[in-house]
Amino acid sequence: MAAEDNSLNRRGFGGIGLRRAVARLAQTALSLAVTFLGLLFVTFFIGRIIPIDPVLATLGDRATQEQYEAARQALGLDRPLLEQFAIYVGDVLRGDFGMSLLTARPVIEDIANVFPATLELATLATLIGVLIGVPAGVTAAVNQGRWPDQAIRFVGLLGYSMPVFWLGLIALLVFYGNLGWVSGPGRLDVAYELDFEFDVTHVTGSILIDSALSGAWDVFFNALGHIILPAGVLGYFSLAYIARMTRSFMLEQLSQEYVTTARVKGVPERRVIWVHALGNALVPLITVIALSYAYLLEGSVLTETVFAWPGLGLYITNALFAADMNAVLGGTVVVGIVFIGLNILSDLLYTLVDPRAR
Repeated sequence: MAAEDNSLNRRGFGGIGLRRAVARLAQTALSLAVTFLGLLFVTFFIGRIIPIDPVLATLGDRATQEQYEAARQALGLDRPLLEQFAIYVGDVLRGDFGMSLLTARPVIEDIANVFPATLELATLATLIGVLIGVPAGVTAAVNQGRWPDQAIRFVGLLGYSMPVFWLGLIALLVFYGNLGWVSGPGRLDVAYELDFEFDVTHVTGSILIDSALSGAWDVFFNALGHIILPAGVLGYFSLAYIARMTRSFMLEQLSQEYVTTARVKGVPERRVIWVHALGNALVPLITVIALSYAYLLEGSVLTETVFAWPGLGLYITNALFAADMNAVLGGTVVVGIVFIGLNILSDLLYTLVDPRAR
């Protein structure tokens, strides 16, 4: 009888856990839907508020009144705003961002071509930021008030203070113009572009990964020479932010009682710092790294402009100068989707790092 009661209790608790999981999943899905709808709402009305007439941008200022009205009807601009918004949402859900005036191609195709370059640059910069910033932040926290802490904080302060475009220009002048240690702007030298097109199998869109998979090491090292400087500039800003936040999180953890208890029990200091304290600091640090990665994906506009890097930032900049609002709004929506996706990823990583979040 007791066994049957225990079995019923287990099934009951299992049913409650399942219902909670389903409810949480539904709540998450609803939150994502509302966030995405809000993103589309903002981008749509920004496109309507900006003083750029899409009809004139399409036809030019020499179009007749009849041509203007016909184009206005064809673009659906004669309809009420809410109806236009509903059409816009439906188009976006189908992956239709319209045609680009700048390239005369669908915007979604343009974004698919340029986004891998931005993804490659931001990923390498984030790796630099994490691999240097996290150890630097831990070192600063452990040596609070001493010279390593002061030095790391000074380097981080420089990262916050210097404009990214100015640092990029100085880096080009010194390391490319004067010393010749790295390659110049762009992703590849002109001599290697044909090799990349015909000798490299395009799998991921990343020149470094695709050329390595194809064994085209000459293309790989040429691409590495081009990306190391812009990635280093972006990585410097990333590591400044990550090091500062890591230091703050570690100082909070090192003041906790469990750290004192571990030291009293004779746990090695290295294990106390790098396993216990850093392990607990990882939970908020994941959000910091994810947001830093997202900001690099959407905030590398100036860096891509300085280094002529053919990514999403340069594409949006050129589209804005050409009054190509379809391309600008399409790129903005993609950036928003990236932010949403990285927030979801950080929430999932919480459950892996901290069992209490499960």
